[in-house]
Amino acid sequence: MAHPGIKDSLRERGVRLTRQRRILLDLIDTSGQHLDAEQLFQMAKKKDPKLNRVTVYRTLKMLKQSGLVDELDLMHYGGDQHYYETRLKQEHAHVICLRCGKVEEFFGEPIHKLRKQVEENLGFQILLARTEVGGYCSNCQIMRAREIDIVRETDLAELEKAEQPASPAAKRKRA
Repeated sequence: MAHPGIKDSLRERGVRLTRQRRILLDLIDTSGQHLDAEQLFQMAKKKDPKLNRVTVYRTLKMLKQSGLVDELDLMHYGGDQHYYETRLKQEHAHVICLRCGKVEEFFGEPIHKLRKQVEENLGFQILLARTEVGGYCSNCQIMRAREIDIVRETDLAELEKAEQPASPAAKRKRA
C-alpha cells in the first residue's frame, strides 16, 4: 500500500487518486527495487490489464512534477533509463555497481553531515539532495580480479611464446 503521505499530498494538490495511480504508487513504494517506466508498466498491467503505457508515463510525470516521486538515472548504468522512487523516503545515497548494476541504498549520519556542510560552507538552502556513488560490489570485485588474472596469464603466455627461439623446422620454412 502506498505511503499515506503521498495520498494526502495528492489530495492537497487536488489530484484524484485513481485506481491506476494507486497501483503505480504501490509498486514504486513497496517493490523494494528501483523500477523504470517499462518495468512499472509491465507490473501494473498484471494488476490491471486495461492499464496502458501512456497512462503510466503521464502518471509518472505528474508524480514527479508534484514532488512525490524522484526520477533517478543511477549513474546511467542502464543507458538512458530512468528509475523511480518515492520522495518521502529518508534521505539516502544510491550506491551502484558499475559492473552488474546492483543498487544499494546507504542511509546514515555521513549523508546528513554532507548536507549540513554544503549548507554552512556554501550558504545553500538545500531542498533536494541526491547522492550517487559508483563502484564495484564485493562479488564484482572478485570477478574482476579473476578476469584480470586470466588476462595477465594469457598475455604472459603469449609473451613467452613470442620470445622462444624458432624451431629448426620454422627456420627452414622462412628460408
